[in-house]
Parts: sequence; structure tokens; C-alpha cells
Amino acid sequence: MSLTLVAAPVGDAVAQQRGKRSFIRDAEVENTIRAYATPLFQAAGLTPDAVRLHLIVDNSLNAFVAGGQNLFVHTGLIIRSETPEQLIGVIAHETGHIAGGHLARIQDAMGNASTEALVGMLLGAAVGAATGRGDIGTAIAMGGQQLAVRDILTHTRAEESSADQAAVKYLDATGQSARGLAEFFDILGDQELLVVARQDPYVRTHPLTRDRVNFVRDHVARSQFSAAPPRPEFIEMHRRMRAKLFAFLEPPSRTFQRYRDNDPAIEARYARAIAAYRKPDLDAALPLIDGLIAQRPDDPYFHELKGQMLFETGRGREAIEPYRKSAALLPDNPLMHIQLAQVLVEQEDDLALLDDAVRHLNTALRQDDTSVTGWRLLAIAHGRSGDEGMAAFAMAEQALLENRPTDAAFHAGKAERLLPKTGATWLRIQDIKERASQAADEKKRRS
Repeated sequence: MSLTLVAAPVGDAVAQQRGKRSFIRDAEVENTIRAYATPLFQAAGLTPDAVRLHLIVDNSLNAFVAGGQNLFVHTGLIIRSETPEQLIGVIAHETGHIAGGHLARIQDAMGNASTEALVGMLLGAAVGAATGRGDIGTAIAMGGQQLAVRDILTHTRAEESSADQAAVKYLDATGQSARGLAEFFDILGDQELLVVARQDPYVRTHPLTRDRVNFVRDHVARSQFSAAPPRPEFIEMHRRMRAKLFAFLEPPSRTFQRYRDNDPAIEARYARAIAAYRKPDLDAALPLIDGLIAQRPDDPYFHELKGQMLFETGRGREAIEPYRKSAALLPDNPLMHIQLAQVLVEQEDDLALLDDAVRHLNTALRQDDTSVTGWRLLAIAHGRSGDEGMAAFAMAEQALLENRPTDAAFHAGKAERLLPKTGATWLRIQDIKERASQAADEKKRRS
């Protein structure tokens, strides 16, 4: 199992989570959370794009920040939040930890470890705990590393109070109610009655005190924004996000029980379409998603889901058009371009599509050059087109992201020999070689 973030729609990652993947990339879920978080980040004086979002496939109630400006959110927190205000309240609190500099001691505890290595370790520890995979836990937690990670992620009472004060400040600054944060504290209060083994990890790493609860309740009682309703679009976005995750995470039978045939709501039809596709029953799924597209023809996520349905049931050629539509409707989202490129690359009987795939991959990687899947697909596309130099360059980028410095140096060397020794690509090759050398030296020091 790879511990890298996968550039895949939520269904692809979640449906295969047992022993295969534990992290997801999904445009709709990420964009919803970013819509909630961006005003809070701005109120805190943070650059929104500098905060990296990581979605962990885990049904427990948890969110945390680590390794610099990295926000980790469990899918369980999203699904179990009853209103957008509750999720926004948690994000506001975690933003308080980032802005308050409560993460400085993590870097101190890890010595000179790079941010990438630190985040990788945190991801690995989370995977080991979330999946119960002994092999992963052993590989990542040698020397008690998992316990160390838990200790590092555990905030002090003073830090928790500070983050609460910051959270309500950001919520007021953005004209939002702190009721959701108070409601979340009520949920945590119920958790404290459980034995430790059954508590959600948020309770164990974010100590809840009576003073904290009283502070937030007092703020709700006096704030002029406490009665402010959430934005109407936030409500629908929240319902859709919960329905989507539930439908992909839970067995289809549970989805059909929760979202019944007589429920005409968009999120209910969305969930039923996903559940029917997962059964699999494409004859039922396609009319459902086509109905949603007819109602919302400019919704990129409905076109994306239709493309996924067709592609993953062996109808790749038909999947191209809905994926093209989703990428056109959301041109600044790299995931949409990568998904379209994957379909194009996998039409092996039509090499004419490779140029289009390369174009979309280059667009995606200009927006997010940390996508392992994007570089892998670009290497395949260039390789099939006969451009061995660019294929080697893409493989070097992929290997560097996957912390394989020896492979990165090998492919970079090959690209250096085959490509012109001028321009941005040549300069990037030199950078890859230097970073690969540094990473290899670091591995030797740690061994």
C-alpha cells in the first residue's frame, strides 16, 4: 500500500480503502471544505492556498493540523457533522492552532526532518491507526513512532483555549455564528463518557475542559452573529458532500435505506446514483445521474460522476465527453484535468488522443506539481509518443515525490542526456538531481 495522496475521485479511493488506499482527492469535497475555510484563513492572516488539505478515509471524529500548514480532516467528521456550522467551527478552531504557532514544537521534536518527511510520517501513523494494518503500523511506527506522533498532536489546555478564542474571533470577523462550535463541544462531551478505546481521536488529542465549553457558550450568548444563518449555498454543499461520502463509504444497501426513492432532494438522488453504480447497476445509475445533469447542466461534479461510472465499467470511450465537460466547467481544478487525461491515455487503440492527454496533464501540473498520478500519466503519455526524454523527466518528478531518490537521480540523468540543455525543463532537472542527492544523504544518515 502506498502512503501517498492519490489523485482520484472519492469513489475510486474510498471504494478500495481496505488494504489499498486511505487518503482521497476529490474536487467537490475539497472545494466545499475550502469554501468554508478560505474566509477563516483570511481572517487569521493566512494565505489560503498555502494551507494544504488532506482527507483521511476514517469514520472516526477527527481533524488536526501538523507539519506546518497542513489541515487533516477525517471523512467521519464530515459525515457526522449535522450542519455546515459544526464543520466550520472545527475548521476555525484548527485555524487557530495554525495561526497561534502551536505547531512549532512539532518541528523541534522532529529535529531537522523535512516537512515532506514529517507529513509522510504523520500520514503513515494515521493510516496505521485507521486501518488496523499491522504491517503498516510496524513499518511506520518503529521505535514507538506512533505514540510519539500522538503525543506531538496532543495540544495543551492553554493551546486549546487559545485556539477557541481565535476561532470565535475568526467566526465573528466573517459574520458567522459560533453555535456550530458549541454543538461540536456537546458531541465531544458525550464522547468523554466512553472508555478511552471507544473515544474518537479528537477527544484524546484536544482536551476538553469545562472552562472551554463555558467560554464558547458565553460567546454564543453575547455575539451579535450567533443568530446568523449559514449561507444557503453552504447548506446544499454540505448535504451533497455528506451524501457523496456516505454513498461511497457505506454499502449500497445502507445508502438506499438513508436516501429513499421517494426523496426528490438533489443530495438524495446523488447518493442513490452512486449507490446504484456501486452495486453495480448501471442501468439504474445512468438515468439518475442524467436526470441530475438535466436539472443542473453546468454542475461539473455530475458530469465527473457520469464519466467515472462509464470509465470504471469498461466504457472508456463514452467517458471522454463527460470528463471533458467537467474539466471545461472547472478549468482551474487539476483533478478534473488529470481524470480526463487518464481516460485519454488508457484508450490504447487511439494514439491521436495522447497529445490531448499531455496538454491536460501539463495544465494540471502547472496548477499542482505535487500530483504523483499526474507525473505518472505524463510519463506514460510521452513514452507512448516516443519522447523518451520527457518520459524520463516525468518519471524523475514522480520518483522524487515518492521519496525514491536513487530512481529520481537515474531518470533525471537520462532526461539530461536526451533533452536540450537549455530552458526551464533543464533547470528543473538540475534541481531534481540536487534534491535527490540530498534525500539520499538523509536516508544514509538515518540508516
